[in-house]
Amino acid sequence: MKRELSAECNGSHGVTIRSATAGDAESMALLCGQLGYPASEEQIRTRLAQILLDEDHAVHIAQTPDGCLIGWVHVYIPELLLVHRRAEIGGLVVDEGHRRRGIGRALMAWAEQWARAQGCKALHLRSNVLRREAHLFYDGIGYRKLTTQRTYQKAV
Repeated sequence: MKRELSAECNGSHGVTIRSATAGDAESMALLCGQLGYPASEEQIRTRLAQILLDEDHAVHIAQTPDGCLIGWVHVYIPELLLVHRRAEIGGLVVDEGHRRRGIGRALMAWAEQWARAQGCKALHLRSNVLRREAHLFYDGIGYRKLTTQRTYQKAV
């Protein structure tokens, strides 16, 4: 039986934002599935361990007072020759049962603050063209669409 976060967590009042830890891997993996990127707890635990070792990456989670992880954001700084120092969102997800309550906005505000503290001039993100609600969310918190592009991949 697939575990659902929303059924187990009580409300979203008093949500706190804190640094992610290895113990968050199971809930983070469930949220990855909600975003359309299924991953096992072990895969997330391994990836998170590497990310947390890199000072150019940060992962924070949103947690209810009863201890349920209901969202997370991953922000990082890619060093690019083409543009000034900027941060990028590697992922943002809020549990389906807790959306439209300011949790995504709080996670993004935290990511913006982190980016400024790292000396970044901007925070970039990518959002699939099919995620219309996400686009409305980003528009609503002051982000503007820069380009429409295609993403390519080749196994190496």
